[in-house]
Amino acid sequence: MSERIRELVDEPVSFLREGMQFMNRCTKPDRKEFIQICRAVGTGFVVMGFIGYLVKLIHIPINNITTHKL
Repeated sequence: MSERIRELVDEPVSFLREGMQFMNRCTKPDRKEFIQICRAVGTGFVVMGFIGYLVKLIHIPINNITTHKL
């Protein structure tokens, strides 16, 4: 029974230990890396917005044709 309790206690302790090791290895990005990340995210926003605009642009006429049958 005590071995089972020890296993239950060891799991959160090892999780916290690994989490602290991960946080200690993490570093803040320098200015160049930060600018690069911002450019990549901005480019992604523009590309996804353009794709959404094209889908909407194509969808509106198709929707009008299918709903206004003669």
